[in-house]
Amino acid sequence: MSESGIRDFLISEPAEGDTRRQAVTRLYHADETEVVSELLAEVEMDAAVRERVSRRAQDLVRTVRDRKEERGLLDAFMQQYDLSSEEGVVLMCLAEALLRIPDDDTAEKLIADKLGEADWESHLGKSSSVLVNASTWGLMLTGKLVALSESAQTNLKSILKRLVNRSGEPMVRTAIRQAMKIMGHQYVMGRTIEEALDRSEEKRHRPYRHSFDMLGEAALTAEDTARFMEAYRNAIEAIGRRERTDSVFESPSISVKLSALHPRLEESQRDRVLAELTPRLLELAQLAKSNRMALTVDSEEANRLMLLLDVFEAVLLEPSLEGWNGLGMALQTYQSRAPAVIDFLADLSRRSGQRIPIRLVKGAYWDSEIKHAQVEGHEGYPVFTRKANTDVSYLACARKVLADRQAFYPQFATHNAHTIAAVTEMAGDRLDYEFQRLHGMGKDLYGVVMKQPGFRHACRVYAPVGRHEDLLPYLVRRLLENGSNTSFVNRISDESMPVESVAEDPLQKVAQTRPVPHPAIPLPRDLYGPDRLNSSGVNLDDPSEVNRLADRMQSFASSRWDVEPLLADALKPGVAPNHDDNVNPGNVSDVLGHIRATTTGEVEAAVAAAQHYQPEWDRLGGARRADLLERAADLVEARQPEFMVLLMREAGKTAHDAISEIRETVDFLRYYALQARLHFDAPRRMPGPTGETNDLSLHGRGVFACISPWNFPLAIFTGQVSAALAAGNAVLAKPADQTPAIAALAVRVLHEAGVPRAALQFVPGRGSVVGAALTSDPRIAGVALTGSMATAHLINRALAARDAPLAAFIAETGGQNAMIVDSSALPQQVVQDVIRSAFHSAGQRCSALRVLYLQSDVADTILELLRGAMRELVVGDPRLLSTDIGPVIDERALKDLEAHASRMAQEHRLVARSPLPPGLDGHYMAPCAFEIESIAVLEEENFGPVLHVVRYRSRDLDRVIDEINATGFGLTVGVHSRIDHTQRYIAGRVRAGNCYINRNIIGAVVGVQPFGGENLSGTGPKAGGPHYMHRFSTERTLTVNTAAVGGNANLLDLND
Repeated sequence: MSESGIRDFLISEPAEGDTRRQAVTRLYHADETEVVSELLAEVEMDAAVRERVSRRAQDLVRTVRDRKEERGLLDAFMQQYDLSSEEGVVLMCLAEALLRIPDDDTAEKLIADKLGEADWESHLGKSSSVLVNASTWGLMLTGKLVALSESAQTNLKSILKRLVNRSGEPMVRTAIRQAMKIMGHQYVMGRTIEEALDRSEEKRHRPYRHSFDMLGEAALTAEDTARFMEAYRNAIEAIGRRERTDSVFESPSISVKLSALHPRLEESQRDRVLAELTPRLLELAQLAKSNRMALTVDSEEANRLMLLLDVFEAVLLEPSLEGWNGLGMALQTYQSRAPAVIDFLADLSRRSGQRIPIRLVKGAYWDSEIKHAQVEGHEGYPVFTRKANTDVSYLACARKVLADRQAFYPQFATHNAHTIAAVTEMAGDRLDYEFQRLHGMGKDLYGVVMKQPGFRHACRVYAPVGRHEDLLPYLVRRLLENGSNTSFVNRISDESMPVESVAEDPLQKVAQTRPVPHPAIPLPRDLYGPDRLNSSGVNLDDPSEVNRLADRMQSFASSRWDVEPLLADALKPGVAPNHDDNVNPGNVSDVLGHIRATTTGEVEAAVAAAQHYQPEWDRLGGARRADLLERAADLVEARQPEFMVLLMREAGKTAHDAISEIRETVDFLRYYALQARLHFDAPRRMPGPTGETNDLSLHGRGVFACISPWNFPLAIFTGQVSAALAAGNAVLAKPADQTPAIAALAVRVLHEAGVPRAALQFVPGRGSVVGAALTSDPRIAGVALTGSMATAHLINRALAARDAPLAAFIAETGGQNAMIVDSSALPQQVVQDVIRSAFHSAGQRCSALRVLYLQSDVADTILELLRGAMRELVVGDPRLLSTDIGPVIDERALKDLEAHASRMAQEHRLVARSPLPPGLDGHYMAPCAFEIESIAVLEEENFGPVLHVVRYRSRDLDRVIDEINATGFGLTVGVHSRIDHTQRYIAGRVRAGNCYINRNIIGAVVGVQPFGGENLSGTGPKAGGPHYMHRFSTERTLTVNTAAVGGNANLLDLND
């Protein structure tokens, strides 16, 4: 691999002189204690000021509570049905799914599922709002309330159950849909921009300015982007036609999500994003300028921040926008980078000569940011783990933007009384800033704030615009934020909460708890507790982290890895069988090195050496073997760059897949080390009669042959080997023919960690030679295989034919993996999970999705999204960070897949095919999808990026499950449904080892999602689970008659 090749992997680091940008990237996963300590110093207030702020905040809370008769429906609703109640969660689920379900059958199932079991009686009469009490009945028809008799009110639960369980009953369905629309009306200003503008001009909305936002999910396709662009253009022009002021800060404005303007707003697509997204945002900015209004770039997930800043910078520096001062940005202060972003924007303001409207928000993706960092094994979190720390950050950022009035027009988006009071105090007599609230939220609070004597500040309402069907993700995000029992919106209405607690000073709270992370949210590395470290990942969305990795990878860019057996005894001179070239599947002109296969004589000698050494290795004990495996895990992490390069060059792995595989390898080593300590070190004392002891101990079975596949040549190889070693077996490891260099490096690392060569020997070679020699040898006590069912049958027969003790056989084979999607599922999420499951890793995962079952009512919608998303996939050189799909493993695999795709195209209907760039010098196949009549038309598993789609009717769900079970495979299955009963029903009836609900079906995590199938998909037990190592072991019981010497002293010594 050339130096230019490996450099293509990089995201370019910011220019050396751009210290502001570098300061932002350095704080991506900054230490929370250090950051919050600095923020406390920056926002320090003396005791008198803090007392004044607290008193003002408490007065606001009391006044809001005193005016509870004016409280909005939604505030009352959220206070009654918060997320601490089962009923609150049920209503969130209904709101999230019901409005977009097109068919009555599924809608009724959802209603019955969500409402039939909840305890609604406990909420009767608890709310002061008549509308909320009416909502409790769930009987809103065309905007009119239906009264229930007094007797009915005493037995609501049975009535509601009877209503929702009555087949074909349209009333409840209609009523709840209407209720959901009423709730949606609370959050959405209008279905169209014209309707929203009309509503904003009504008398009750006149005190406010407005910022309009076009609702919708992030774009997945080019068609989505075009639709959003047109919506934003129309909205800007419509706003511009209304009466307006000459001040860009006073006029109505628009908020724009950049993820709606580009389907691949990701760091891996940086060059494309900057080239395509910048002119789109510039067009909208120029249009907004010509209409004398502001445009704010909305905040998004943390991994998109640097891209947002770069696009924002490029547009703001455009000469055509000179003198506008209307391009603004929303900044999430729960991010540790927020203060550094303010410094970056202040510098940009000076360079551009423009004043930047900056909207400070606390952040809307906190839970997903925490999960993402944990799943990816990042160094830390991009957000604060305590709410109080975020509140401190908000105040520190407020002080920074207020201090630089030339650079910023501050906009404080908050529903928190203490934050409002603190900002007002810090601003003093200044009037050149505004507060902001969400439409439908915080109206009571701001109704009080804006009527206070001397209050002359503007308040702007963030006003979503769109169909009720489009508000769902936004609605759920708002409900989750404000329905949690830590939310200010919830707590201000809850009179059981002391005013002092609701308006608590975050500076004081942080001082009391010290600025430390939340103890219930460990760092990703400590996710599994004190006994097992989580593997470390690489944040591929952090350019500086990617560059550091790539610099370390550079030294292996042109390395060669020659492969030969690694045996207990040194290879004898003169043994030089033929060598095979080891060729890169992504670039067939790249030869990594030569492969020297093991001879049958060497296999014979290796088995003998292993058999001789195994008892000593077993006597070493589980704890000492665990030490060696944990040392190996550390070495794998330390040698990550070499493994990365080798995985890319020998196995065609993309950067993300290579990192994931290294992490899985480390997790296997540490998990089986932990299991060895727990179960294979000291004997387990069994209960029994007095006068004797009974101890049960686990031991290695003897010599194990581990035969691994090419699709996970490091993780599965190391997982099998480490489990066998940890259990006390000596191991002969045979790698796949296509990927021996990766396995050889893994063996060398284990040897370097201290595993003796006699305990672990490496025997590369063809299965027909080396594999056959191993499985026919009577000294082999067990075989672990991951491969095809055909290979498993061969091995099973070979083991049975020996005149030897019965061997343990652990086989993990393939699967005809399916996903069932009903009409309650969110189409965008379905498509994202289908893309990952079917096409990532070029579809070369045992768990990859092969057959997608779509309910007919939503099939066309989902397939249209899928076509567009597939057009966005990048097939190409796995060294490039922009590559989504790398090569298939070899020419034979490619030919087989192309033959299958050709047959599918002739006999069935092509749904979509991703573009395949010209000039690729490797084994590349474009992902494709075909619509077929049934899974039964597939005669075998097709191990590559080919998806098959089957439509089904809701009433035919049982037939679908029967079809899946009839294949005989049982590895993975996916379910996308918002109906709990449907989820449980499918999971209970489908015979599959791993069932995934509302997510992708790949990427099982060691110790979290033990992986393995049943029937034609494997023997079990599951890899990465608590029972796996037991299959590598034998049990021994030791019974000692402790009374044999003449009496039982322990029994005789008992006191009365």
